[in-house]
Amino acid sequence: MNILYDDVANAVKWISSFGGLEQGGTTRLLYTAEWLAAQKAIQEKLSHIGMNTYFDDVGNLYGRFEGSKYRDQVIMSGSHVDTVVNGGKLDGQLGIIAAMLAMKYLKENYGQPLRTLELISMAEEEGSRFPYVFWGSKNVFAIANNEDVASIEDNNGIKFVDAMRNCGFKFNSQKARTDIKAFLEIHIEQGGVLEREQKSIGVVTSIVGQRRYNIRLIGEANHAGTTPMSYRKDAIYAFSRICQESINKAIKVGDPLVLTFGHVEPKPNVVNVVPGEVMFTIDCRHTDQADLKQFTEELEADMLRIAKELGLEIEINRWMDEPPIPMDNKLIKMLENICKQENLSYRVMHSGAGHDSQIFAPRVPTAMLFVPSIKGISHNPAEDTKTEDLVEGIKALTYALYQLAYQE
Repeated sequence: MNILYDDVANAVKWISSFGGLEQGGTTRLLYTAEWLAAQKAIQEKLSHIGMNTYFDDVGNLYGRFEGSKYRDQVIMSGSHVDTVVNGGKLDGQLGIIAAMLAMKYLKENYGQPLRTLELISMAEEEGSRFPYVFWGSKNVFAIANNEDVASIEDNNGIKFVDAMRNCGFKFNSQKARTDIKAFLEIHIEQGGVLEREQKSIGVVTSIVGQRRYNIRLIGEANHAGTTPMSYRKDAIYAFSRICQESINKAIKVGDPLVLTFGHVEPKPNVVNVVPGEVMFTIDCRHTDQADLKQFTEELEADMLRIAKELGLEIEINRWMDEPPIPMDNKLIKMLENICKQENLSYRVMHSGAGHDSQIFAPRVPTAMLFVPSIKGISHNPAEDTKTEDLVEGIKALTYALYQLAYQE
């Protein structure tokens, strides 16, 4: 299969230029000038290779090669076009350029597909400008709640609705898509497993479930010199107990469970005062919903116990509770067979990060492919993947799209 090294490298460089920063990163936030320029440039590229293109109401971009026999059966591939602030050159946008190169190759070598091939460049996934995620994919299926974004603003006080309208878009008036027969997304791993195991491709079986918490411990601020240790209600000490016990328990459980204490904010946060309060966050992820539920319920009980033992109050706010999302078994087997038949180096794995595929998977047959991330780095200007690995991943995607769109 002739997926050219230079074509892949040039496509990565091209799409990264929209919102590209002098120091090498990329910032392309939803409904900004850089975002709009990227979507219009992608539309022009898709039109140039013969695709019929259109935008939906909210700014998702589509390019289609119409099917000759099953026009209303759509085989879709793509990802999101937005980035994090000062992000890398592959997250999200790899899925777009990979689908473009794969579909271009198929059209040039095999002509019109039996089923419609459709590329999607989704408006948003990251939530980097506004406090809302998966705006693009949720609107594909008409499940986005407009009230959730009606009054939100970015850090500069610009309203979501105003930014959307200034780019020429509006709230969705279209029905949920029911013609998508399969969705494939290729993405960088954003971790170091594939690189360490020297594999070019990951076949994803599921996307982890997540529970996230904001925790507030309330003790008593007091003088650091005159308050004996036995009299203290030290919120930081309570936090340290919770952190140590919880992480030790997570290590004992082992993979695929992960637990992170990501943000810690003590008060009054000065050198000579016993901390009277601390707010901290917890992020817990697992591929199995029952195991995730059991572990976090034990975690909550442990925190209540520790706070009681030390005479502190505790407030536990579980603000995210997302279940694991399995990928489609038939598509997983198809991708595995492709990798075996074409001698592509691969392993089966789960995704520890969220992706647009988790919105698609409960509604249409969905699968994901990963390619390695150098040193596991992502959401960072240093984010990178060897071009040879990108080529291998795009080959796997191309073979899969051929089977789905060109074979009976």
